[in-house]
Amino acid sequence: MIHYIGTQTTLTQQSNGIQASSIEACKTYCESKAVLGVDTETEGFDFTCKKMVMFQIGDEQEQFVIDTRHVSIEPLREVLESPQITKIFHNAKFDYKFIKRWADIEVQNIYDTYLTERVLNCGKLNWGYSLSKCCERYAGVSLDKEERNKFVGLQGQPFTHNQITYGANDVVYLIRIWEKQHALLDEAELHQVADLENKAVVVFSEIEYEGLMVDRERWTALAKDNLELASNIELQLDREVIEHPKLSPHYHVPVQQDMFLQAEEQRATNIKWSSPSQMLALFQHLVPKLEDVNGKNLNKHKYKHPIIKSYIRYKELSKLANAYGTNFFNYVNCDGKVHTNFSQILDTGRVSSSEPNMQQIPADNKYRNCFICPDGWVFVSSDYSAQELNVIAFGSKDPVWLDALERGLDLHGVCADLVFEDRWRDADADERKKLRTQIKTINFGLAYGMGPHKLSDTLGISMREASELIDKYFTTFPNIKKFLEMLGRFGKMNGYIRTFKPFKRKRFFDYWEGRKTPPKELGMIERASKNTPIQGASADMTKLALINIHNHIKDNNLQQDIKIVMTVHDQIDTICREELAESWKTTMTEIMEAAAKTIVTNGLLKADTNISKTWEK
Repeated sequence: MIHYIGTQTTLTQQSNGIQASSIEACKTYCESKAVLGVDTETEGFDFTCKKMVMFQIGDEQEQFVIDTRHVSIEPLREVLESPQITKIFHNAKFDYKFIKRWADIEVQNIYDTYLTERVLNCGKLNWGYSLSKCCERYAGVSLDKEERNKFVGLQGQPFTHNQITYGANDVVYLIRIWEKQHALLDEAELHQVADLENKAVVVFSEIEYEGLMVDRERWTALAKDNLELASNIELQLDREVIEHPKLSPHYHVPVQQDMFLQAEEQRATNIKWSSPSQMLALFQHLVPKLEDVNGKNLNKHKYKHPIIKSYIRYKELSKLANAYGTNFFNYVNCDGKVHTNFSQILDTGRVSSSEPNMQQIPADNKYRNCFICPDGWVFVSSDYSAQELNVIAFGSKDPVWLDALERGLDLHGVCADLVFEDRWRDADADERKKLRTQIKTINFGLAYGMGPHKLSDTLGISMREASELIDKYFTTFPNIKKFLEMLGRFGKMNGYIRTFKPFKRKRFFDYWEGRKTPPKELGMIERASKNTPIQGASADMTKLALINIHNHIKDNNLQQDIKIVMTVHDQIDTICREELAESWKTTMTEIMEAAAKTIVTNGLLKADTNISKTWEK
């Protein structure tokens, strides 16, 4: 039965299966339930200025559709904030932000069928995680989603019968999906990771809701500087072309001089440096077999051909100028803040960010420092020190790594000493720096399944040298080799891999065919099997830390004094009132390290927490 709550007088007592009702009746019904489905309809996607126009709540028996343009859902506050009543959403972040913005209610005890479906089928290709797909999969019904866009631009018009029915249908099947998913979680032993994600969704919703303030003046100046730098490198590239014996005959074309340009701005070629096709033709004079000018192919040639190194730098600056120029202000919402959108579960369990991608904001602090907090507030940010290295050490139980981390030694230096032996001990400062960089590259590359090809490209050394270096490394650290090989074998034999206890996140390899799996796919599975437990365990502890920080703030009524505003991989950023910064820094560090100890139980993984006026790496 659909119960409609609004001001429309055209609804009769029993019109077309829709019955007029009241918010009080809705409250009474909901208070008697342990599990409820919840959904919203809105004017658009931007919760800061587009309104929630419809709110739906109920179960398979009774659904209440509320016209929130005329009826407040305030009487449902206790239901929505109750820790005893489970509220089922599909893609809860979207609804959470609209409910908080337009009803000032923070929903608690959320179960998200979308996130749970991603937990159950992580890694599967073209699986489909929409509500429509889940209804087909678990309820055997096909939802008609054509009405979705008809809530935009209503301008006070009454809802149609189809719109009310559409809203109710988005609720009616959620509990059935929840029941079927629970059985699958039991079977796959994934309840703990699903619980982690369903608790974390509230925190990610709050981060997206809070947003970050931007210093427009500082950002604009930075964008202008990068445009000038990119332009200067174009001139430098021109000079390198005309001075290059293989390139000058083809490209040194006298260009009409302009009396109004400065001498340094006069170009010596008519090359369009932003054109990939022109760049490919140019660099094929140096590397005849070059297939394209993407980073992977060019990087391996940058040490032999300095002009390629200059061009790579030009591309980096051009990307900065374009991606982080003044068009970045298009992401500023109606409230004057930037609100990113998190994808909470990638294949490894890590989190990604988009519109804008805050995880790709350059980490040299010039850009990060453009994000600011209100007067009287400061950033208190905490990140795990060598998180992935600690996870590798814990998983492999390598005695050298564990000893170095326990004693606070320079792990990369310790490893370089053991791998290079006399060469390290006899080296001067510059040579040691070079050798340490090589070992550091391997150490961090372990978390991504790095092989000789990638190491060769990264360090600019030959494949033979890269292979010999990796062989020597694993001869020196046999425990790490055994640990990674064990993970690789497991993935190839079983078609999936798991993260560490207690969460044991599961990633499937959809292209696995047992013994029939082609060698190329087996290689991909092996690499992914090595890095997923490392990256996934790291993501699990960061999410747990986010949950525990959020709970501490809420349990101690600090919502008006401390807010979580961002997270990037192993870092969590909060803002707090200046007078609380020192005490919060201590507490936040303790919470971070306690979360880490849930997975890396030896307690060696520490957090580094800092106070600053702007966002920092």
